[in-house]
Amino acid sequence: MSTTPPAAIEYTQKAPTPALLICEHCDTVYRRRPLRRGDVARCARCHAVLERHQPISLNAMFALVVTVMVVFLQANVWPIITLALNGQQIHATLWAIIIMMWKEHSQLVAVLAAATLFFFPLCKMGILGWLLIFGRKGRRAPGFARLMVVLHYIGPWTMSEVFVLGVLVSIVKAHMYFDVSADAGVFAYAALAVLITVFAGIDVRQLWDKIPAGSA
Repeated sequence: MSTTPPAAIEYTQKAPTPALLICEHCDTVYRRRPLRRGDVARCARCHAVLERHQPISLNAMFALVVTVMVVFLQANVWPIITLALNGQQIHATLWAIIIMMWKEHSQLVAVLAAATLFFFPLCKMGILGWLLIFGRKGRRAPGFARLMVVLHYIGPWTMSEVFVLGVLVSIVKAHMYFDVSADAGVFAYAALAVLITVFAGIDVRQLWDKIPAGSA
């Protein structure tokens, strides 16, 4: 790990983590060792990050998931932008924009927007909430292994931050034709993007270690 391969470390039966760690990029195998605050373990061959020290507890992670879900609900209920034309104002929510794109023969864009901005984030937070509800009780949730695999694959497909940037650029350009202003939904999505970024720094793979297999 780090810049040199880690030394072999003996593990007892009470060790909280598996003895071996495999690099996902080059398949190099290491013996795992405890990390201190701020430590980052890197592959000696390809320098990819193997794992980081994760001080966050299951309770703190669950509180963060609940916070994300509340902000996510607000972002999807509140209007995102307000269009003013000829004395009329139109308040557009995320789903109003997606439906409009579908009707305007942009079905592919509409499906991608719905998936990356609603279904994938909702699925990710729902799965994490389910796993943490049981994990806080000291046992694994039903379907733990399969759900952890699903989390691994849908993780990169939450793109709220890209959406916020796109909306802001669209507002600037649309000012040439309409009176456009950002609404509360954009700020909720901005907060959601920040929270998701914070969550991205948490390695959810630690749930394999924090929730022992024998508790399933």
